[in-house]
Amino acid sequence: MPVYEYKGKTVTGSAVEGELKVKDRGELERILRRNKILVDKVNKKPSQVSFKIGTGVKKIHVSRFTRQFATMIGAGLPMVQCLDILSKQMDSQEFCKIIGEIKDAVSSGSTLSEAMSKHKKVFDELYVNMVEAGEMGGALDTILVRLANYREKADALTRKVKGALVYPAVVSFVATGVTIAMLTFIVPIFAKMFSNLGAELPAPTQVVLQISEFLQRYFLLILGVVISGIVGLKMMLKNEEGRFQFDKFMLKTPVFGDLIRKSAVARFTRTLGTLIQSGVTILDALEITAKTAGNKVLQRAIKKSVLSIAEGDTITNPLKESGVFPPMVIQMIGVGEKTGGLDDMLSKIADFYDEEVDAAVHALTSMIEPLVIVVMGVVIGGILIAMYLPMFDIIGKIS
Repeated sequence: MPVYEYKGKTVTGSAVEGELKVKDRGELERILRRNKILVDKVNKKPSQVSFKIGTGVKKIHVSRFTRQFATMIGAGLPMVQCLDILSKQMDSQEFCKIIGEIKDAVSSGSTLSEAMSKHKKVFDELYVNMVEAGEMGGALDTILVRLANYREKADALTRKVKGALVYPAVVSFVATGVTIAMLTFIVPIFAKMFSNLGAELPAPTQVVLQISEFLQRYFLLILGVVISGIVGLKMMLKNEEGRFQFDKFMLKTPVFGDLIRKSAVARFTRTLGTLIQSGVTILDALEITAKTAGNKVLQRAIKKSVLSIAEGDTITNPLKESGVFPPMVIQMIGVGEKTGGLDDMLSKIADFYDEEVDAAVHALTSMIEPLVIVVMGVVIGGILIAMYLPMFDIIGKIS
C-alpha cells in the first residue's frame, strides 16, 4: 500500500503536514476532509525495496501489546495516547513502526479496526473482527481483555504442542546422527582390522559391515532422496488436497494423533466461543474460525457447518461427520445451541481440553524419553557388540 505525504491547513489557518499509508490519493483526500484539513500539496512517497522476510513481529509481541492496550483503555486513557505510548516501548522495532502507523491512521479519522486491517500479517481476521465488534458495541475495553485472554491461552497451547513435537524430533535427529557417524567413521576402522585377520566373521558383524559399506557407497544418493522427500512433502503441503490428506493422516497416528485432535478441539472452541461472546454473528464467527483452524480436516467440517446453518440446520451434524470431535464435545455443543448458551459451553470445552492437552503432552514426553533411550541403547549397543564379537572369538580360540 503506497504512502502519501501531504501539506495543508486547518480551518483555523494552522499549517499541518504528515504522511499516511492509504489505498490511493482519493482515500487520503477523504480522510483529510473528514478531519477538516484543506489540502495544499500531496506527493506519493517513493516505495523502498525491502529484502525482509516476514514481519519480524512475533506472536508474543502481539499478545503483550493486546494486554497492555486493554489495560490502558480500561484505565480511561485516550486511544491515540495509548497507541503513542505503546509505539515507543515494544520490543520489536518493526512492531513499534506498525503501531505508529495505526496511531497516525486513527488520528486521521480511521477506526481502529480499519487501521489494523491494513497490517494483516500482524493482526489477523479474528483480531480485526473482534476489535470491530468492540467498537460497534461500545465495549472495546471488554473486547480487548477477552482478546488478550484468548491470545495468551492460544499461545500457551501452541507452545505446549510444539514442545511435545520438537523434543522427540530433536532426540531422534541426534540419535540418527550418532548412528550414521558410527557406521561412517568408526565401523570402517574395525572393517580394515578384520580384513587383515582373514577369519570368517560372525553374522551380526557381517550385517553391520554391509550396512556401513552401503551407507558409505550411496551416502550422497541417500542424502538426495531424503532432501527430495522433504521438498516433495513441502510442495504437497502447499496443495489444498495434499494438506488435507496429510492432516487426516496425522489425526490417525497412534500417539501424536490424540494430541493433535485435542489441541485442534481446544483451539476451535476457544476461538469460536470468544468471537460469539464478542458479538460476532455465528456465521461470521464460523467463517473466521475456519480460516484460523490450523487443520484442513477441521476447516472443511467448519465450512460445512456454515452451509448447514445457512440452510436452517444445526452446527453439530457436520462436526460429527468430520470424525475430529469426540462425542462428548458434539453433545455439549448441541446442548449449548438448544439452551442459547453456546459461548459459555464452548469456553468450558476449551478449558477442559486445555487440561487434556497438558496431560497428553506430559504423557507423551514421559513415554518418549525412555523409549528413545532404549532404542539408542539397542542400536548403538548392537553396533558395538557386533564389532567386538570377532575379538571375543579370537580370544576364545587363543585360550
